[in-house]
Amino acid sequence: MPSPLEAPPREPSPADIRRWRRYLADERAEAAVYRDLASRRTGEERDILLALAEAERRHEQHWLDLLGNNVGHPMRGDFRTRVLGFLARRFGSVFVLALAQRAEARSPYASDSDATPQMAADEQIHEEVVRALAARGRQRLSGTFRAAVFGANDGLVSNLALVLGISASGVPNHVVLLTGISGLLAGALSMGAGEYVSVRSQRELLEASTPNPDTTSALPNLDVDANELTLVYRARGMTPEEAASHAHEVLSGLSSYSVEPIEGVDAADEHEAVGNGWSAAISSFCFFASGALIPVLPYLFGLQGTTAVIVASVLVGIVLLGTGAVVGLLSGASPLKRALRQLGIGFGAAAATYLLGLLFGTTLG
Repeated sequence: MPSPLEAPPREPSPADIRRWRRYLADERAEAAVYRDLASRRTGEERDILLALAEAERRHEQHWLDLLGNNVGHPMRGDFRTRVLGFLARRFGSVFVLALAQRAEARSPYASDSDATPQMAADEQIHEEVVRALAARGRQRLSGTFRAAVFGANDGLVSNLALVLGISASGVPNHVVLLTGISGLLAGALSMGAGEYVSVRSQRELLEASTPNPDTTSALPNLDVDANELTLVYRARGMTPEEAASHAHEVLSGLSSYSVEPIEGVDAADEHEAVGNGWSAAISSFCFFASGALIPVLPYLFGLQGTTAVIVASVLVGIVLLGTGAVVGLLSGASPLKRALRQLGIGFGAAAATYLLGLLFGTTLG
């Protein structure tokens, strides 16, 4: 029995029980998501995901203890968590981790007095853990994925603007179609070539910054008293004292048969983030072409005038919403906001070109 100074346990209301059962179902579903993701990973990432699943199990136990005999039949997790589970079982990709990151950020525990402060803190930390895991995948995708997304968006917006502008000027349907196909080919080739030059230039700059391994052969012959090696480390950002100490350590451990390489900037991660020139160029070409094809489709199927303009705009709008949502997911931002922003920018550019086409058509007519 509680002492006279202690308040008796609060009898849970039906609303409390419903809320706790919902939390219990969500915790079970989230733990299952992390286990499914872990089954598609190895090494450290697998261990981290399993540890997250174990943390969700502890939260599950908290709600079980509160519910006692009121647990009832197992409930399903909320719709978002069930979708996450489906994606985790089928794909296990960075998209699922990005969604899981957003799910952790929406935890209601910080404002719910029935959840412990430790549980609320756990959810905040879980968000950062999942963010870090998703960042690894984002880095692996960054080079080629960037070229693909921006290539598709450029194709959609630029060719829609071109097609609508030419169509508004009143030229025949076959001229609009020829202009759209020409814009597709010219833009795709330009994007592919530009992406290749950009990525190759970045990689060459990184290679130029990577220490020359042949330099290590000169180390045994350095004057220990003058120690030119200190200049290398000072040039890389060390203080004079740090550089001198580190250079002394390196030279002290040298022998004529065992020469350790000079420490420097390891560009492997940077190279991975920049991507491969050919893969970026091909992705950029293909995705620009696929995006630029969308506004041309109505004219390919014989639609004309206002009907073709409306159909082209609707098709492009759907794809812009999709690419914007994907970028939002991968960046950890709101997919809806990114999708609407993408739609607004694309339609704004197309509308401006369409009005110019109307103006020139009226003037020339």
